Amino acid sequence: MVSKIISLSFFFPLLLLFSLSSAKTPSKPRAFLLPITKDEATKQFITTIYQRIPLVPAKLTIDLGQRFLWVDCDIGYVSSSYKPVPCGSIPCKRSFSGACVESCVGSPSPGCNNNTCGQSIYNPFIRTSTSGELAQDVVSLQSTDGSKPRKYLSTTNGVVFGCGSTFLLEKLAKGVNGILGLGNGYVGFPTQLANAFTIPRKFAICLTSSTTSRGVIFFGDSPYVFLPGMDVSKRLVYTPLLNNPVSTSGSYFVGEPSVEYFIGVTSIKINGNVVPINTTLLDITKDGKGGTKISTVDPYTKLETSIYNALTKAFVKSLSKVPRVKPLAPFEVCYNRSSLGSTRVGPGVPPIELVLGTTSWNIWGSNSMVAVNDDVLCLGFVDGGVEFEPTTSIVIGAHQIEDNFLQFDIANKRLGFTSSLLFSQTTCANFNFTSKA
Repeated sequence: MVSKIISLSFFFPLLLLFSLSSAKTPSKPRAFLLPITKDEATKQFITTIYQRIPLVPAKLTIDLGQRFLWVDCDIGYVSSSYKPVPCGSIPCKRSFSGACVESCVGSPSPGCNNNTCGQSIYNPFIRTSTSGELAQDVVSLQSTDGSKPRKYLSTTNGVVFGCGSTFLLEKLAKGVNGILGLGNGYVGFPTQLANAFTIPRKFAICLTSSTTSRGVIFFGDSPYVFLPGMDVSKRLVYTPLLNNPVSTSGSYFVGEPSVEYFIGVTSIKINGNVVPINTTLLDITKDGKGGTKISTVDPYTKLETSIYNALTKAFVKSLSKVPRVKPLAPFEVCYNRSSLGSTRVGPGVPPIELVLGTTSWNIWGSNSMVAVNDDVLCLGFVDGGVEFEPTTSIVIGAHQIEDNFLQFDIANKRLGFTSSLLFSQTTCANFNFTSKA
C-alpha cells in the first residue's frame, strides 16, 4: 500500500485539487477522519495527512500529548503556501513560545527565516528536542458523516506546525517524517481544525490491535458508526479531563501548562477488590506531579513503583491457583496461555478497574495481557520507577486503549470512553473506509 501511494505521489495531489475545485461539497462539514495503522516493528500508531501546495502526503506518528504537528523541513520541503509564523504574533504567543529567531544563517527557506517564532521540536522516542521555527501551511483531510468517508477539504488558512530536523526522525517508524501532535493547546491539531472548519473542538480515537487493519481518528462531532451499523457515541461514559498546571512533556518552556490528557483515577480494583495504594499519588500537585494521563507513545501502562508493586501483587493473588512462568522483559508477571483460557474480551483474567469517581474504566484481558510469544501471556504493565520522567503516577499506555473508543471533548473538558468494544462485538478496525459518498 505504501509503495502504491509513493508511486502515485506525482498526480494524486492534482486529483485531490481537482476534486476540491470541481466537486460540490457541504459548506460546513460535520467532521473529518484519518485512518490509523499500527507499525509492526515499532508498535507506533501511524497516519497520513496531505499538506502543502501542491499537496504531498506526510506520514506521521501519532502523539496524543504532543503540542503540535511537526515535520522534517531539512529535506525536500517545497510549498508555495508555506508561511513562517512571525515573532510576537497571536499563534506564536498561544504556542507558549519562549524564543524568537531574529536571523537565520542561509538563504530563506522552510525552517530558515528571519524574525520567526521559535519553538522546541520534540521526539519523545529518543527524548530529544531541537529548536525550529513555527510555520503555517495548507492541510487537506477527508470529511465524513460519521459512517463513511466523504470529500477531501483543505484549510483556507494554514495550519500551524513546527519545522523539524532530519535527525529527529530517529526511532520513528520507517517512512515517517514527523509527528501529529494531538495536544489540547491552541496550536494542537484538533483545536486548529476546529477553528479552521468551525466544527466542535473534540476528537475521538480508536486504535486497532492489529498490524494488518486500520483504526480511525475522528475530528468533530458524532455519530461514530462502526460495522455492523453501531454508533459507538451512544455507548460513551464520561469523566472530566483535568488540568495540569505544569507541562509534563520532555521539552517545554518555563511556565507552560501541560497539553496532555489527564483523568481523575481515585482508586484501582482487581476483580472488585480495592488495591491498597497511596491515593495521594493519584492527585495532581501544584508543581505538576502525580495524577493519571493517557499516552499513545508509551506502548504499555507505566506505574509509579509503589502502585506497580501493589497492583501486581493483587493481580497474582487473584490468580493464585494459576502457575506463573518465567517472566520475559519488560514484564514481570507471566502465565502460560493455555492456563488462562479465553473469553470474548481476551484471556480469562480478572478485570482491572480504574475507578473514576462515580464511574469506572474496566481493562479486560485483551488489554491487560500481552502475548510475548505463542505460549506466554504477560501482564502488560511496567514499573515506571519511584520518580520516572515525567513524574506522572499512572501513564495509561497504547496497549491498554486498543479497541477502546475514546472521545476527547476539549471544549467541555471531558473524556468519553467505552471500555473494550469487543463486548459490543465490534472493533476499532470496523469503520467502513471503503464506502464513499
